[in-house]
Amino acid sequence: MSRSLRRGALAATAVVISIASLSACGAGNDAQTLEVRPDNAAVTVEDVKIQNALVITQPDPGAVGPAVVSATVFNNGRTRQTLDSITLPGTVGVVKLKAAEGNGPIVVPAGGSVVIGGAGNASATIEGGLREARNGDAQKVVFKLSKTGDVGLSAFVVPAHSYFKEYGPSELPKPPVTPPSTGAVPTPSGTATPSGTATPTGAATPSGEATHAAGH
Repeated sequence: MSRSLRRGALAATAVVISIASLSACGAGNDAQTLEVRPDNAAVTVEDVKIQNALVITQPDPGAVGPAVVSATVFNNGRTRQTLDSITLPGTVGVVKLKAAEGNGPIVVPAGGSVVIGGAGNASATIEGGLREARNGDAQKVVFKLSKTGDVGLSAFVVPAHSYFKEYGPSELPKPPVTPPSTGAVPTPSGTATPSGTATPTGAATPSGEATHAAGH
């Protein structure tokens, strides 16, 4: 085999190995994050890397309901960390964290990662929604980890459409329930009437009349 043919064969082998490696990565814990567009916010502080950070609102404009923070948190250190809080500076929004399983904290394992948002993953719910920000804005989000501390970045605010639908709020606003109309006009169950008319039991009359003695 000539040198040029050998070089071509080696190059093709390298491409196959690269594709196989990427496929193997996609099959791991972070496979779901590959569905999220890769041009979203990312930051690295010490051993912690946060990428694909988003604030996802209700799918319909003007709808009132919870919003969520979605992200992938990587821990490249040798010690596990917990995600203690997520805050949204400049807003009154309070973020409630929930682990994927159980009632404990969200744990980012050493040398591993955790996905926040989406079915079966940990969640970060902005219970009152995010009224201070509109879709398309960049919202400051601060992740506080047990060892690294605060890790802040600006995340895009997007509605739960298209790529982001599966990572959006699981609770959607419900339309108000209107009781069915029967056409009947409510009436009082009874009308209070007097049981009787008060009348005097008797008329006071003089027991006798005064008369003058005869002959006077």
